[in-house]
Amino acid sequence: MTDYEFLNQSLAALIDGVPHRIANLANASALLYETLPDLNWAGFYLMKETAGEKKLVLGPFQGRPACIEIALGRGVCGTAASEDRTLAVDNVHEFPGHIACDCASNSEIVIPLHSLDGVAGVLDIDSPLFARFSEEDRAGLEAFARIIEKVL
Repeated sequence: MTDYEFLNQSLAALIDGVPHRIANLANASALLYETLPDLNWAGFYLMKETAGEKKLVLGPFQGRPACIEIALGRGVCGTAASEDRTLAVDNVHEFPGHIACDCASNSEIVIPLHSLDGVAGVLDIDSPLFARFSEEDRAGLEAFARIIEKVL
C-alpha cells in the first residue's frame, strides 16, 4: 500500500521553488518510479501544436523507450487528454485503439494535467500487472498531478 500523503509531500518539497519545468517533471517521474511498486513506466506526455495539430509529445519518464507522439483520441493517453478525464485501464489489450509502446504493459492509469490553456499534458503510468491501479491509486495520483500542475 502506497503512502500517498508522504509521496505527495515529497513531491511538493522536491519541486518547491524550482523554476525548471522539465527538471521538475524528470524528478517527479523518478519519484513515482522508485516509490510505486509494480511499474514498468512512469512519465509525462506534453501537449504540443505542430502544423496546426495538437498532439501529445513524450516528456520526462522512467522506463523503456516510449512512443514519441500520440494523437488526441488515440490510445489511453490520447483518450484521457481529449476527454479530459482520468482513465484507469485494468487490461490495456482490451482498450480500443491501445498503443503498444511496451508489450510488457498490461494495465495503465493516465491523468490529465492542466494549465491556464486547458489540458497541458498527461501523467502516464504503466504496470506489467493486470488491474494494478485501485481507487486509492487514482485519488493519490490525481493529487500528485495537481501538485505538478503548479509548475506547468
